[in-house]
Amino acid sequence: MTDGVVEHARGLLGRVLHGHDVAVRITEVEAYGGVHDPASHAFTRTPRSEIMYGAPWRLYVYRSYGMHVCANVVTGPAEEAAAVLIRAGEVLAGLDVARGRRPAVKDVALARGPGNLARALGLTLDDLGTDLLGPDGVRLGERPTEVPPISDGPRVGVSRAADVPWRFWVTGDPTVSAYRRSPRA
Repeated sequence: MTDGVVEHARGLLGRVLHGHDVAVRITEVEAYGGVHDPASHAFTRTPRSEIMYGAPWRLYVYRSYGMHVCANVVTGPAEEAAAVLIRAGEVLAGLDVARGRRPAVKDVALARGPGNLARALGLTLDDLGTDLLGPDGVRLGERPTEVPPISDGPRVGVSRAADVPWRFWVTGDPTVSAYRRSPRA
C-alpha cells in the first residue's frame, strides 16, 4: 500500500521540476502515505486534501503557516491519496529569476526548504491540480539516467508518525535542508 509512495519519492530525486521560468533539480523529498499515514494531509479527507484522492502526477499546493506555498506530487493510486512533498532542490535554469524571487539569499539556499523551493519556482495556489507530465508549464522532467546516492531519515516537523524514515535526500548535496523534529512529536 504505502510502498508505492516511497518508491515514487526516491524516484523523484534528481528529476527536474520546471516552474515559472525556473527549473530545479530535486534533491530532497518526503513521502506521505495518504489514507494509511497519520502524518498525511489526506489521512482525514477534507476539501483541501481532495486533490490527493484523484489522478496521480498532479500538483498539490497548499499554504503552510498561512504564508508559504508548499508543493507536492500526488502519486496515487486514486483514493489512496499518497503524495510526495518536494523539500529542496538546486536551481539549474532561471537563476536570475529565482534570485529576484528570493533576494539576498545564497544560490545554494534559493530552493532549500519546501516554501523556499515553491517561491523560487514561482508556484502559487493557482497551480493546484497541474498535470506534471504535460509538455508545457509547471512539469516534471524525465528520470535521470544515473541514480544519485540517497540517504533517508525521519520526516521534518511532523507530530504524528514522526519516526517514519520517509524523508529522502541526495547524499551530501548542499541544497538539502536541515532536519528539525517537531516539538510535538
